[in-house]
Amino acid sequence: MSTSSHRVIATRRLAYAFKDDPTRRLFTVCIHEPFLVEQGSVDFNVSGWTSGCVISFEGLQEKEMTVHGADAIQALELAVQDVEHYLRRLSKKKYDFYFDDGEPYFED
Repeated sequence: MSTSSHRVIATRRLAYAFKDDPTRRLFTVCIHEPFLVEQGSVDFNVSGWTSGCVISFEGLQEKEMTVHGADAIQALELAVQDVEHYLRRLSKKKYDFYFDDGEPYFED
Protein backbone atom coordinates (compact mmCIF):
# COMPACT_ATOMS: atom_id res chain seq x y z
CA MET A 1 0.00 0.00 0.00
CA SER A 2 1.37 3.40 -0.94
CA THR A 3 1.70 6.15 1.63
CA SER A 4 3.98 8.37 -0.43
CA SER A 5 2.76 11.81 -1.40
CA HIS A 6 4.94 11.90 -4.53
CA ARG A 7 3.25 11.37 -7.89
CA VAL A 8 3.52 7.90 -9.46
CA ILE A 9 5.45 8.10 -12.73
CA ALA A 10 5.85 4.42 -13.67
CA THR A 11 4.02 1.19 -12.88
CA ARG A 12 4.32 -2.52 -13.52
CA ARG A 13 1.34 -4.82 -13.04
CA LEU A 14 2.24 -8.26 -11.72
CA ALA A 15 0.70 -11.16 -9.83
CA TYR A 16 1.93 -12.99 -6.77
CA ALA A 17 1.17 -16.15 -4.84
CA PHE A 18 2.36 -17.01 -1.36
CA LYS A 19 4.79 -19.95 -1.30
CA ASP A 20 2.23 -22.02 0.65
CA ASP A 21 -0.88 -20.89 -1.30
CA PRO A 22 -1.07 -21.09 -5.13
CA THR A 23 -3.87 -18.49 -5.34
CA ARG A 24 -2.62 -15.65 -7.53
CA ARG A 25 -3.37 -12.05 -6.68
CA LEU A 26 -2.68 -8.93 -8.73
CA PHE A 27 -0.55 -6.05 -7.50
CA THR A 28 1.17 -3.01 -8.95
CA VAL A 29 4.76 -1.87 -8.45
CA CYS A 30 4.85 1.94 -8.42
CA ILE A 31 7.84 4.22 -8.87
CA HIS A 32 7.22 7.74 -7.63
CA GLU A 33 8.79 10.92 -8.96
CA PRO A 34 12.17 11.81 -7.48
CA PHE A 35 12.33 14.46 -4.76
CA LEU A 36 15.10 16.50 -3.17
CA VAL A 37 16.32 15.13 0.15
CA GLU A 38 16.57 17.63 2.99
CA GLN A 39 19.57 17.63 5.29
CA GLY A 40 18.64 15.94 8.56
CA SER A 41 15.88 13.80 7.02
CA VAL A 42 18.36 10.95 6.45
CA ASP A 43 21.37 9.68 8.39
CA PHE A 44 23.96 10.76 5.82
CA ASN A 45 25.18 14.08 4.43
CA VAL A 46 23.30 15.40 1.43
CA SER A 47 24.24 17.87 -1.26
CA GLY A 48 21.84 20.34 -2.81
CA TRP A 49 21.00 17.73 -5.45
CA THR A 50 20.71 14.53 -3.40
CA SER A 51 17.38 12.97 -4.32
CA GLY A 52 15.15 10.14 -3.25
CA CYS A 53 12.74 7.99 -5.22
CA VAL A 54 10.01 5.90 -3.56
CA ILE A 55 9.07 2.38 -4.69
CA SER A 56 5.68 1.22 -3.41
CA PHE A 57 3.42 -1.78 -3.90
CA GLU A 58 -0.34 -1.48 -4.35
CA GLY A 59 -2.03 -4.76 -3.48
CA LEU A 60 1.03 -6.34 -1.86
CA GLN A 61 1.49 -5.99 1.89
CA GLU A 62 5.10 -4.85 1.79
CA LYS A 63 6.52 -1.55 2.99
CA GLU A 64 7.46 1.10 0.49
CA MET A 65 11.14 1.83 0.19
CA THR A 66 13.11 4.93 -0.70
CA VAL A 67 16.19 4.78 -2.91
CA HIS A 68 18.68 7.67 -2.78
CA GLY A 69 20.96 9.02 -5.46
CA ALA A 70 23.36 11.89 -6.05
CA ASP A 71 20.65 13.59 -8.12
CA ALA A 72 17.14 12.92 -9.44
CA ILE A 73 18.29 10.93 -12.47
CA GLN A 74 20.46 8.60 -10.40
CA ALA A 75 17.70 8.14 -7.80
CA LEU A 76 15.25 7.20 -10.56
CA GLU A 77 17.75 4.88 -12.25
CA LEU A 78 18.50 3.12 -8.96
CA ALA A 79 14.79 2.76 -8.16
CA VAL A 80 14.16 1.03 -11.49
CA GLN A 81 17.09 -1.34 -10.88
CA ASP A 82 16.16 -1.98 -7.25
CA VAL A 83 12.63 -3.16 -8.09
CA GLU A 84 14.12 -6.34 -9.54
CA HIS A 85 16.47 -6.89 -6.60
CA TYR A 86 13.72 -6.32 -4.03
CA LEU A 87 11.26 -8.65 -5.77
CA ARG A 88 13.94 -11.32 -6.10
CA ARG A 89 14.65 -11.15 -2.36
CA LEU A 90 10.94 -11.47 -1.60
CA SER A 91 10.64 -14.40 -4.02
CA LYS A 92 13.34 -16.37 -2.20
CA LYS A 93 11.38 -16.53 1.05
CA LYS A 94 7.76 -15.46 0.71
CA TYR A 95 6.25 -15.14 -2.79
CA ASP A 96 6.22 -16.45 -6.33
CA PHE A 97 5.81 -13.64 -8.88
CA TYR A 98 4.15 -13.73 -12.29
CA PHE A 99 3.48 -11.40 -15.17
CA ASP A 100 -0.22 -10.62 -15.44
CA ASP A 101 -0.45 -13.11 -18.37
CA GLY A 102 0.55 -15.95 -15.99
CA GLU A 103 4.18 -16.42 -17.06
CA PRO A 104 6.70 -16.63 -14.20
CA TYR A 105 8.44 -13.33 -13.51
CA PHE A 106 11.75 -14.99 -12.65
CA GLU A 107 12.95 -17.93 -14.71
CA ASP A 108 14.70 -19.83 -11.90
